[in-house]
Amino acid sequence: MPKPCLAATVVFDLDGTIADTAPDLIDAANAALIAGGFAAAPPEAIRKAVGLGARAMVEAGLAAAGHDLDAGRVRQLAAGLVAHYEMNIAAKTCLFPGFAEAAGSLRLEGAKLALCTNKQQRLTLKLLEALGIAGLFDAVTCGDSFPFRKPDPRHVESAVSLAGGDLFAAVMVGDSEPDIAAAKAAGIPAIAVSFGYASVPARELGAGAVMNSFEELPGLIRAVFAPAVFL
Repeated sequence: MPKPCLAATVVFDLDGTIADTAPDLIDAANAALIAGGFAAAPPEAIRKAVGLGARAMVEAGLAAAGHDLDAGRVRQLAAGLVAHYEMNIAAKTCLFPGFAEAAGSLRLEGAKLALCTNKQQRLTLKLLEALGIAGLFDAVTCGDSFPFRKPDPRHVESAVSLAGGDLFAAVMVGDSEPDIAAAKAAGIPAIAVSFGYASVPARELGAGAVMNSFEELPGLIRAVFAPAVFL
């Protein structure tokens, strides 16, 4: 008996969801701090801000040492972080176990795949290329693709539309507050991963389901949609 055709659009976040980018981002933050004349921060201090952007990571690193700088100085350090990160974008980064297999399985069943990340486009495309998944997605939308970004629901809605999907059959897979908030505001189901970078446990993000490994993803999507999006 042939497998059912899954007509869903699966929207993935990037950092902390499909790829473990924290090691390279933490290294970049500490490189920027050191270049700015500050001590390196403990990795755990920066990790809690990894999903919130360069400035947040710099501020977290500074706060760990009791520093509180003006916005202009923080922007300078954040620019240094981005520059170092771009040159070392996949030194330690890797896909989370099982993602490639789960994504391939979903594609074979007919699902469309989209990436919706707040990361800058040039960094996103460079990272996808380095990880060998540049051609995996039907659409890639980034933090500078539009005048809005997650948690604005239009970011997720645009990703679904550009992938050729429909919101009634879309689901968001993410690790942090902006991912789940954007999905809920767009009126689509959300699956939170338990291994990401959120500041609270995944079960507290308000997603419809929590995923502990990518082996669970196809089953979770079937449970969310069955039987509406099986053709």
